[in-house]
Amino acid sequence: MIWFGIVLLVIVVLFGFVVFRGSPYVPSHRSDVLRALNELYEIDSKDTLVDIGSGDGIILREAAKKGAYAVGYEINPVLVIISRLLSRKYKKVNVVLADFWFSHLPKKTTVIYVFSVSRDIKKIIKWVQNETNNLNRPIYLISYGTKFYGMKPIKNIGAHYLYVFRPLQSDKAQV
Repeated sequence: MIWFGIVLLVIVVLFGFVVFRGSPYVPSHRSDVLRALNELYEIDSKDTLVDIGSGDGIILREAAKKGAYAVGYEINPVLVIISRLLSRKYKKVNVVLADFWFSHLPKKTTVIYVFSVSRDIKKIIKWVQNETNNLNRPIYLISYGTKFYGMKPIKNIGAHYLYVFRPLQSDKAQV
């Protein structure tokens, strides 16, 4: 019984810790994900999607079903294990235990999916712009639940917003 209590405490601490580093885990509804990947940004085999805070990996799996390569960055080891187990039959899914703030996008990234809290918007914009500058090509960003104030979305459907980041010269970048 004591082991169960210890395991439960570790899980609570891990989920709580993530809130201080980013957004809390909120499971995505498959229907919302499909709508975003079909109507907001029509993902296909030419795409590499990166999910920041990939949780249980539903976005990764749905992107892989459409032929895209999908990479998830997740800081919570419990969710990494769950996501890897649920995604094991998808060859184009890669779940990475990492803090994305200290990571770089894969070279072929075309779209980023993020669920964020408003306190991190400026940091996310700066991080994505830096990554876009490094890759030297446009990157699309799907934000779920949070509008990026100061930026105009290309399109939105419900709580999903689509933005495009274009490479800037480093002396002109403002964020």
